[in-house]
Amino acid sequence: MSEFLKNTDLTLNRAEKIVSDTLNNCDDGELYIEETNTESIILDDNKIKNSNYSTDSGYGFRAVTGDVVAYSHSNEISEQSLINSSKNLASTHIKSSGMYDFEIKKTNQKFYNDIDPIETKSLASKIELLKSMNEYARSRDSSVKQVTANFLGEKKNIEILRNGGELLKDNRPLVRINVSIMVEKNGKKETGIYGVGGRQSYDDFLKDENWKKICDEAYRIANTNLESKPSPAGEMKVVLGPGWPAILIHEAVGHGLEGDFNRKKTSVFHNLVGQKVASDGVTIIDDGTIDKRRGSLNIDDEGTPTEKTILIENGILKNFMQDRLNARLMKTKSTGNGRRESYKHVIMPRMRNTIMLNGKNTQEEMIKSVDHGIFAVSFGGGQVDITSGKFVFNCTEAYEIKNGKIGSPLKGATLIGDGPSSLKEILMVGNDMMLDPGIGTCGKAGQGVPVGVGQPSLLIDKMTVGGTQL
Repeated sequence: MSEFLKNTDLTLNRAEKIVSDTLNNCDDGELYIEETNTESIILDDNKIKNSNYSTDSGYGFRAVTGDVVAYSHSNEISEQSLINSSKNLASTHIKSSGMYDFEIKKTNQKFYNDIDPIETKSLASKIELLKSMNEYARSRDSSVKQVTANFLGEKKNIEILRNGGELLKDNRPLVRINVSIMVEKNGKKETGIYGVGGRQSYDDFLKDENWKKICDEAYRIANTNLESKPSPAGEMKVVLGPGWPAILIHEAVGHGLEGDFNRKKTSVFHNLVGQKVASDGVTIIDDGTIDKRRGSLNIDDEGTPTEKTILIENGILKNFMQDRLNARLMKTKSTGNGRRESYKHVIMPRMRNTIMLNGKNTQEEMIKSVDHGIFAVSFGGGQVDITSGKFVFNCTEAYEIKNGKIGSPLKGATLIGDGPSSLKEILMVGNDMMLDPGIGTCGKAGQGVPVGVGQPSLLIDKMTVGGTQL
């Protein structure tokens, strides 16, 4: 039974016939129906500045033949609209190549609950919590000059109708809580930002006054930045902290392991499966099966059950991340990485939770082994060339390392390099793997999807550090 068609003139039987008639001569395709409710509440400058609630629904109808994708979408779910989309698809697709024989396996896996995080907490209680966060942050000391706090909630329900009448469903909650604190001392101003999130309710993060920990971390980062000095520049050893620094792996390595870039041979990794691409001890996975994580999915946006995909194992490249189209053309199976931002967008292979697994070393061993280098704890923005893996990342929290000890915090440090080379420069892999706090959004071809990252501490033998020290 389809929940989306109940209040329309389109019956499930009629939708099945239109879909099957349209896709019978195609290699692949589906009708993807979606309803998304979102909210955003922002407190800034001691008052609620913005409170938005929106809902959007519609469908995307896809027909795939060879490497050609015909796509039609509409925010009107009706029989006539679907018929019009079918005609549009029929005008562009060609006869099936007969290259694909992959049935979606059944699954009962659930990595998050069918809750609606927007409805489980009243608007009034959310506003009161934001006010409490503001008051608590400002009470830390008189140096706190500005506090911004916001809640972002989403409930996305999807249905996927495939050729032959198979109907697949998923209900996806998502929340994010952010705090930004600006402090000023002796005429110097700095800001600290911290956030948490996942596929769960707000209460999982806010109960027992856990919101104070979010404020405390933003305050700590701001004060650390106040004490920072200009970063040195040059080639040096770099220790990456656990957790969020894996965004570097996500951007500089992960995108290069997505199926479309490798099928088109635009990724530096396209002909390296089975070869050594990283140091011994480096194992990287993409895992959509971690409970309540931001990048987890019960099924992907084609209806394929998600899984844990080993990308690099002990330095050897094993697999790419695949959606159905690229898997078919590369004569392999989908890994459940077919994703889209919304019904308005086409499917691409995208990351879920991209993680480097634990090694044997301690962070203390890494720090002690460095005479001159930096310890990078967190990153902000950056730029990456997916074809080559070359990157530039800005450190939002970093420290100097001198004679095996962590020294002063640094300001203006950037890490410059390329992913494939950096993988081979890893000297030590830590035993302290952490996941990020649940704040990641990945952009690709104009689409943004929620993702997660994780890693243990890493020691990289040499990397170019850009700095501002004179």
